[in-house]
Amino acid sequence: MAARGQTTMRRAGTKKVAKKAAPKKAASGTKAVGYRKFEGRGLWLPDIDPPSWLDGSMVGDRGFDPLGLGKPVEYVQMDIDGLDQNNAVNKAGRVVGTLKPDIDEVSTDSFQPYSEVFGIERFRECELIHGRWCMLATLGVVVAEAATGVSWVDAGKVELAQTQYFNLDLPFTVGQVSWIEAALMLGVEVLRNTELDTEKRCYPGGAFDPLNLAADDERARSLKEAEIKHGRLAMVAFFGFGTQALATGEGALGSLSKFAESFNGNERRRGAARRAAVGAGGGRNRREAAPPFCIRKRMVLVS
Repeated sequence: MAARGQTTMRRAGTKKVAKKAAPKKAASGTKAVGYRKFEGRGLWLPDIDPPSWLDGSMVGDRGFDPLGLGKPVEYVQMDIDGLDQNNAVNKAGRVVGTLKPDIDEVSTDSFQPYSEVFGIERFRECELIHGRWCMLATLGVVVAEAATGVSWVDAGKVELAQTQYFNLDLPFTVGQVSWIEAALMLGVEVLRNTELDTEKRCYPGGAFDPLNLAADDERARSLKEAEIKHGRLAMVAFFGFGTQALATGEGALGSLSKFAESFNGNERRRGAARRAAVGAGGGRNRREAAPPFCIRKRMVLVS
């Protein structure tokens, strides 16, 4: 008994505890499953070669220019034709050289501040301004229709009858309001065109950034990226508002309600067709006026 006890104690003392196997690390060649941050330049279409003039330095640049509108302008200088009237020969002038204007030059000319009309800097300024106007217009259309119940398509008719703002009558006519808006916008545009810095023309800061959100450069670029994205979306949205108004004659909310009703349109048409078929029988022979699938179902039940 003692020997067995000693043997048991000896075995218990020499018993080894198995260690847990460490998790195997994934091989370097295998790809991890899950979210992976995209590294590289975002493009409007994957696996494309963006134009050389869209190098990604501008905010919101996704390499989208299928028509080549932003391509740097290059003028060809031609020599004058050589006209020989005695021999009735008119030799065409040869190419002397090419000229590439500086598209970033901005002058104080209020009507045409940029030295090149088709410059990419001017295109960016126009895109940003149109996007801001469309963001205001899109939000204004939805809020005004929800608050007043008047479609933005018919808003002009209401204003012609009586100039109002939030259902409050104004002591101005529509013509007077138009002249006031024209004078104010003319002053704003003249003041904006006095700025020669292309960056400040688009992002003036100061009173237009009362919360000082653009103090940090990284945060400022993120906000500019968000602004240009929302502006592009608003331009597409307002283009949709105009297209819907031409097609249906309804405003934004009216077109949305018609779109929602279209999901139940087929079911209502089927119900109307069934009622018309039943009514055509005069109520005397509903079995003949019933749809074919109802007849088949009844025959199965009878059989």
